[in-house]
Amino acid sequence: MRLYISVPTISIKLPRIGRPLCFAAFGPFATTAFYLLLGSASEIHYIPLTGTILSVSLLVGLTTTLILFCSHFHQVEGDLAVGKMSPLVRLGTERGSGVVKVAVLALYSLLVALGLCRALPLICSFLCALTLPMGKLVVSYVEENHKNKWKIFMAKYYCVRLHTLFGVALVAGLVAARMLTNRHVPKLVFQ
Repeated sequence: MRLYISVPTISIKLPRIGRPLCFAAFGPFATTAFYLLLGSASEIHYIPLTGTILSVSLLVGLTTTLILFCSHFHQVEGDLAVGKMSPLVRLGTERGSGVVKVAVLALYSLLVALGLCRALPLICSFLCALTLPMGKLVVSYVEENHKNKWKIFMAKYYCVRLHTLFGVALVAGLVAARMLTNRHVPKLVFQ
């Protein structure tokens, strides 16, 4: 004889924090963790965070969050049917396409600002700027197809391509800056 006990589940709904958590987890937290993991010191007496590491983590977090945001365009009807209030359900796909445009514009604006204030090496900013056509493709594709759930499905894959190209450009720029000049030595933020 088996005895089954039914325990009610407690459902806690955290309002609208999925995108910020995605940004933090895959941006600043993951980037900083990998940086610390790959460091050569066995003991850390201070947190060796630099403006460059924090800058890179913000840019990576933005592109990652953009992938997550665009992955919901084709799911709006299904989300509505089950009562899931994703950002695109609340905003609508037309306003959501505007958010994508602002996010891509913010990505490249932040890139320029970080390059000008020398938080990123200039070669890094230059190489990342070469990904601008991919960013433009993401924006134009979402603007043109946001109403067609069959075509908009591809938006997240374009965002993945942007994320990959942008990440490769960031890494190539950081490596090139390190190899070409020793003048760009990042200053520690926390000492």
